[in-house]
Formats: sequence, C-alpha cells, structure tokens
Amino acid sequence: MGGTRVDTRKYEHLRGGVTDPVPGSLFALALSQGVSLAPAPGRELRFGRNRPQVDLCIGEDDLRVSRQTGLISHSGGGWQLANTGRLPIRLPGDQWLYPEHDPLPLVPGYTPMFVRGTRGREHMMEVYVIGPDGSCPPSLFDAVTQPPKRYWLTPDEKLVLVVLGQRYFAQEAFAQPLGRKQVAEEMAELQPDGEWTEKKVDRTIAAVRLRLNQDGVPGLTKDELVEPIGNMLNHNLIQALMSTSTLVPSDLSLLDGWD
Repeated sequence: MGGTRVDTRKYEHLRGGVTDPVPGSLFALALSQGVSLAPAPGRELRFGRNRPQVDLCIGEDDLRVSRQTGLISHSGGGWQLANTGRLPIRLPGDQWLYPEHDPLPLVPGYTPMFVRGTRGREHMMEVYVIGPDGSCPPSLFDAVTQPPKRYWLTPDEKLVLVVLGQRYFAQEAFAQPLGRKQVAEEMAELQPDGEWTEKKVDRTIAAVRLRLNQDGVPGLTKDELVEPIGNMLNHNLIQALMSTSTLVPSDLSLLDGWD
C-alpha cells in the first residue's frame, strides 16, 4: 500500500475535509482506523473484513462482508474504486457498485460508502480525495443555514398526497402509495362534500407531478421509466416531497378524526 495510518482521534469524520493535505492524496476512514495515501501510479488501498490482509478493516465481525470488499487504486492521474467482494457497495445518490462493474472514478471531495451486512447492519467507510490544487472546502459553521426548497401545494393537493403517502409518513417498512380507489374513498370520508372520485384523485396528483417535473424533478413522467411502471410515479413523487420537507410525518395530523 505505501500509505500512512491516520490518527482516528484527530479525524472523527472526513465530511469537513482534512488538514495539511497533499494535492491529489486520498484519506479513508472506517470505524476503528484510517489511512492516507499520496498519489502515485499503482498505489492501492484494500478494504474488507480480513484485518490482517487489508489496509482498512470494515465489518470485522460480520460474515456477510467479504474478506476483501473493495480496492481503491491510483491510475490515470486519479483514484478509482473497484468492488472485489460479493455484495454491492452503496454510494451517494442511491448508486450501487457491483463486482461486475468497471472501476468507478472518485471525484475530489467527500464520498461515503456502505456495505450491507447481516440483520440490516450497514458498514460505512469514508473517503476524501484532495483536489489537484490541494484545496479543501471552507468552514461554514457560522453561516446561515440554507432552507430546503419546499414546493407549494393547495390544501386539497396536500391532503390527497398525505392520504396517498400515509404509509411513508408512518415509517412502515417497504411502504407503497395507496391505490387510487382507496385514496378516493378516504378523501370522501375526510371531505364528504368534495365529490372525490378516482378521476379527481388522479387529476390532483398528476397536476403536482407535472409542476415538479417542470421544475426539474426526475422520475415523474412515464417516458422516464421502464414498464411495468406500477406505483413508481407516485412513489417517486412522495419521495421528492419528503426529501424537500414539503411533506413531513407530522402532516398525518391532517387525518385526525377520520376513522
């Protein structure tokens, strides 16, 4: 490997960057140890369960984790991540790197990665690649927090979407949107004078999907997805509204009083 051990007492995490960086260098941090490597052709960092034979140990007590899960190597002027284990490596943006995939270039900055083990455990490794100019992101600890972009909804749209996505807000496992018939029936109970039908529910939900799609939110139109689509359009809509805090679990209070 040819790297240097990192004092984990100095770096509890790598999200905020590292100090005294060498341009192009790599820092990697797991639960109990860390490693730094200067850029050089052929330089490698192996990680996995087998502590004696890897440079960075993750999932040491989890037999679902491969003895060598992955390999980070320097070639072509940059760092690349390869999956050398049996399980996929989860990366930001719901990206999965499988053993059969080509190595993935690591961009400058912070990249967390996860390997799923037994009983839902996830083992995390943090990687930070220093940019070619040796820069790290500035500290913003005292800056004003940027609020999330929340989307405007009419009262009827909000109520329909809360009914549609109530399983998500209740944090049920493997949640799915309610069917249009059930949404229409529940809306009729909540608003007896609203003349709610399945077609009216469809029009209400479709109007919100269209607005968000026009604002650049992906996965909300049929031509973006592959058949069979099923509930995926509404699933993606609910996820988009939750990720921006447009809808939150406390919105379930809108259903209070309905039996």
